[in-house]
Amino acid sequence: MKIAVARYPVGSPASFDAFAARQAEVLGEAAAQGARIAVLPEYLSLELAASFGRPVFSDLAASLAAIQQYRQAWLALFSRLARELDMHVVAGSFLLDTGNGRYRNRSDWFTPQGTQLWQDKLQLTGFEKKTGLIDPGDALKVFEIDGVRVAVAICYDSEFPLPVRRQYEAGARLLVVPSCTDTVAGATRVRIGCLARALENRMFVAQAVTAGLAEWSPALDVNTGEAAIYAPMDVGFPADGVLAQTREAQLWAYADLDFAAFEASRGRAQVANDRDWPAQQQPALAQAVVLRAD
Repeated sequence: MKIAVARYPVGSPASFDAFAARQAEVLGEAAAQGARIAVLPEYLSLELAASFGRPVFSDLAASLAAIQQYRQAWLALFSRLARELDMHVVAGSFLLDTGNGRYRNRSDWFTPQGTQLWQDKLQLTGFEKKTGLIDPGDALKVFEIDGVRVAVAICYDSEFPLPVRRQYEAGARLLVVPSCTDTVAGATRVRIGCLARALENRMFVAQAVTAGLAEWSPALDVNTGEAAIYAPMDVGFPADGVLAQTREAQLWAYADLDFAAFEASRGRAQVANDRDWPAQQQPALAQAVVLRAD
């Protein structure tokens, strides 16, 4: 199964039609390379705020309210593209109105059969908390697609091991991470989180990122990092855990994921973090003993 992850340069579409045309072009490129799954970045929907003019796009609350009118068109667009391209499309994330001026950061997964699946972001960053507008999700999901179980962890969620562990225990062997970071430190944190989740769960992790400057937007102003696909740092995989990564102006990074071979390789692994995980939970390790050295 070939997967594509985007390093997506943030644009400023003048209309939904302009946005839709670009998505068709971008995703068409991934499909032409044989991708079965294509992953777009977090906050993709905020690009649409540009279509409403400065009084809206320069204000986050106004932007979130305005883009809701595109929700049904968003669902129709990505559902159609997934079907036409015969490809699973992870459409980054959409800040979805849940009522009373509150929003959830939702990642929609569209299948080639026309099904829409979704995972909300569970952990909010400092920026998201300070907005006073965004709420965390309250459900953890695993999807079964093409005979493989997959899961989504939106950006900051990739830095928390226990929810991802629960997804792994439910059978997920691919973790998809749509992300958006505005500093090198933030990009590094998400990258390390992805590598750690790949190591401790012995799973593939695929991260998409935003790129470039969008100074018109209070949320998408600066964007950093590289899109990448990760594997455990073990026998049969790259020593640094990076199967593929974007470079410079490259839009997509691609990797072929062989899940059957991946499972078979467990017997040759140098370490077994996934199987040794329960050893952390023995009663003797439930609490640290403090010893005084004086």
